[in-house]
Amino acid sequence: MAPDISIVIPVYNGAAYLAACLKAVRELRPAPLECIVVDDGSTDGSARIAQTAGVTVVSTSGRRGPGCARNLGAGMARGGILLFVDADVVVPPAALARIAARFSEDPARDAVIGSYDQDPASPDLLSQYRNLLHCYTHQRGQARTCGFWTGCGAMRTAVFRSYGGFDETHTRPRIEDVELGTRLRHAGRQVWLDKGLQVKHLKRLRFWTVMRTDLVDRAIPWTLLILRSNQMPADLNLQCGQRFSVLASGWAALALILSVVCAAVFGGRLAAALVLSATIAAVAVMALNSDFYRFLARVRNPWFCLRAFPLHCLYFLCGGAGFAAGLTSHVWSRLALQNRGADQPLCADPAESPAEFVSSSGGLTPGPTPSCSAVRSDM
Repeated sequence: MAPDISIVIPVYNGAAYLAACLKAVRELRPAPLECIVVDDGSTDGSARIAQTAGVTVVSTSGRRGPGCARNLGAGMARGGILLFVDADVVVPPAALARIAARFSEDPARDAVIGSYDQDPASPDLLSQYRNLLHCYTHQRGQARTCGFWTGCGAMRTAVFRSYGGFDETHTRPRIEDVELGTRLRHAGRQVWLDKGLQVKHLKRLRFWTVMRTDLVDRAIPWTLLILRSNQMPADLNLQCGQRFSVLASGWAALALILSVVCAAVFGGRLAAALVLSATIAAVAVMALNSDFYRFLARVRNPWFCLRAFPLHCLYFLCGGAGFAAGLTSHVWSRLALQNRGADQPLCADPAESPAEFVSSSGGLTPGPTPSCSAVRSDM
């Protein structure tokens, strides 16, 4: 008997990975109730690949962003559970059975998320390091976690619809899954991390794309979300050791920059002291993250761990810069509102944002989204 699970996969120019993703969906045992691929304005033939795979394909009629795409797919879904999967991941054959079991164990569970596995497809250092960082972070996280994850995350359909789905503000992937998880947590809902639910990431990561994503698409909006919600849970990326690592990495970078200036202006003694302090800060980062570095050495090798260390420091620097920028933006916005004597909130509730959900005979449908044509076929 097929589980009552609808799979929703948004895609934007994901032709390089989508076929492998859908092949894994076809190999799921038991099979899902349906698989809905939402094409978000792709120009590389992604929609044709999905149609060839024999799944339901709908379109957002232009680049609307992953939040809008997932909401559109969820609005069409017939299953009692929604499983959101990224177009660049491969789910294991027993994933649906595992997800169904997690929900059956406790009716109070509203959502279940997984993680990347330890064997990403792309062999380059950056892709390997970032995927292993994600895997490690989730594997060390709390069972009842603080956020949602759309790489492989399932949620009861009724819960998803009652909370208005994902924020549709942005046309690029940002933290719409984290934001939805924050709303659920504030409402007392339960999101569970199943550490055995692991998927393979296929995408090759590019350095400058990762830096931009870390700073602009994650650190800054996440900081604003934390400041608006007045909560910073000590879980996943926000554990105390991670916060101190941001401070230590920031001081190490600043001390090195100041040492160059001081060497030119004041001579070598002060510069040497600054270099020493930067070295101490770097050692502090190593100590704070020693378990992660042992993990890298164990699943790869010590040389890989050594090469990954500068990338890890850059990761912390982006997080620190994003927090500073987000805090500045938040304070500036508050001051501007006070000067205008405004009494409206800084940010509209996502449930009242561009996506207004209305009831229909088919369930939840996004009101202002463009009309989409569905192509249905049996899986």
